Amino acid sequence: MIDDKALPQATLVPPKRSRFSAVWLIPLVAAVVAIGIAVVQVLHEGPTITIEFNSAGGIEPGKTVVRYKDVTIGQVTAMVLSADYSKVMVTVKMTKEAAGLMVTDAQFWVVSPRVTLSGVSGLSTLLSGNYIGFERGQSNQRQRRFVGLDTAPVMTSEVPGRQFLLKANDLGSLGIDSPVYFRRLEVGRVIAYDLAPDGSKMNIKVFVDAPYDRFVNPQTRFWNASGIDLSMSANGVEVHTESLVSLLIGGIALDTPPYATGAAPADPGAAFNLYGDRATAMKQPDTIAHHYVAYTTESLKGLTVGAPVTLLGLPVGEVTDVGIDINPKTKQLRGRIELVAYPGKLRAHLEGRQRSLAEAIQANAQEAHAFFQRLVEERGLRAQLRSGNLLTGQLYIAFDFFPDPPPAQIDWSKETPVLPMVPSTVTDLEGRITGILAKIEALPFKTIGADLRQVLVSFDKTLKDIDQAVNRIDTGLTPELTAAVADLRRTVAAADRLIESTNATLLGEDAPGQLQLRNALEEIAGAARSVRVLSDYLERQPESLIRGKTPK
Repeated sequence: MIDDKALPQATLVPPKRSRFSAVWLIPLVAAVVAIGIAVVQVLHEGPTITIEFNSAGGIEPGKTVVRYKDVTIGQVTAMVLSADYSKVMVTVKMTKEAAGLMVTDAQFWVVSPRVTLSGVSGLSTLLSGNYIGFERGQSNQRQRRFVGLDTAPVMTSEVPGRQFLLKANDLGSLGIDSPVYFRRLEVGRVIAYDLAPDGSKMNIKVFVDAPYDRFVNPQTRFWNASGIDLSMSANGVEVHTESLVSLLIGGIALDTPPYATGAAPADPGAAFNLYGDRATAMKQPDTIAHHYVAYTTESLKGLTVGAPVTLLGLPVGEVTDVGIDINPKTKQLRGRIELVAYPGKLRAHLEGRQRSLAEAIQANAQEAHAFFQRLVEERGLRAQLRSGNLLTGQLYIAFDFFPDPPPAQIDWSKETPVLPMVPSTVTDLEGRITGILAKIEALPFKTIGADLRQVLVSFDKTLKDIDQAVNRIDTGLTPELTAAVADLRRTVAAADRLIESTNATLLGEDAPGQLQLRNALEEIAGAARSVRVLSDYLERQPESLIRGKTPK
């Protein structure tokens, strides 16, 4: 028997554990590779942004792209409705190169075909489909959520030029893309318009392209060049328009008056007034103005604010207000005309020493008042309403010299002196025309027409009587005259034959020539008796030449 203790005994030794197993290298390497791929992808991909649009017309995920300067910088990946279902949330994956462009004032809009009177845009989308346009901002603050524009901006920051603000009473026919002209050359366009916060004006933004923007200075004038400017003057009818486009969609023109030169270019965003027409815009401002008032009992129909005030036919001012007033003495209504006079315009019509004298008089108020008062008292200077256009009935104020006008005295102590007026000739002309029309209406046209009709009937009857008399002459008297003429013609022929026979033979008692002479004398005697009978008959009845021979 074998002793168990003598046999070798196995000793249980626990396995020695290693801290790292080679089996784990595979997932570890896979994880490192995955992380590396993710890092590389993150480093090479751009940000994901969300754009909020009112509608998603033409936008398709996986197809619609974002373009900047015709370069694709992103693609739409998803599109969902907002929580309140009023907006469309478009998710766009941007490229890494465009990451720096995603700032707070960046702009997005949907580009689609657009046809306007000023041009056609977005034609490339007819084949490739709509895309999202992009305009970079100037901010440095990054942003990932944006609100898209409903329409594309007219002007981008990449176009050289400057923007200006125009203030107008109303928009008129102007709109987005309406052209801006400088001497009939298109140099810009309208890019935006809005109502002023107080509602009193329209704010219109225009963009003037470089290098023409350097011609805009603080003295530049802008005016509405829409439609046709039709004017009538002594030179005839003048028609002005900038272009056919301005007739259809409106337009703005700009220019600098010749008296405003040497000014530096205006700052971007500078504000200007938008005038209604070129004449008003280019009008030279008058620094010195004197206000007056005049009263009249005549009708003021046709006299409007802005009507000219002339002195000897030359413009020296304009009407500023037209209304009515109560005469404190007679308690009667009367017309009130407020006007302004510009001494500078009067001096502009003078020359040399006369202009210097006028400036000296103007500098001294008392001397100026005395000078004007002498014209009123000694020369009869008075204001008068006159017709500027007989067709339209427009009136204006004319200062002229009148012989023996009623005496007048101007009170220069009043804030607004009262100028004397004389009755106009417009009322007389209207009265004369009215009188002429009344006389014309009083004419008995019906009686005149009836009398004229009777005269025509009588004249027609007379013509018929004359025609009958001519017929009677042809049928009554003419045959007798014809017979007498025929007898006379035969007598003359016989005398000719007698002369011929006399030349051939001697005249004897029984000679043929003598017989022929005897016959000829008898025929002449018969013809003479016929003529004598005819003359006696006409002497007794001369009316037979018209009525004809009276039947027995």
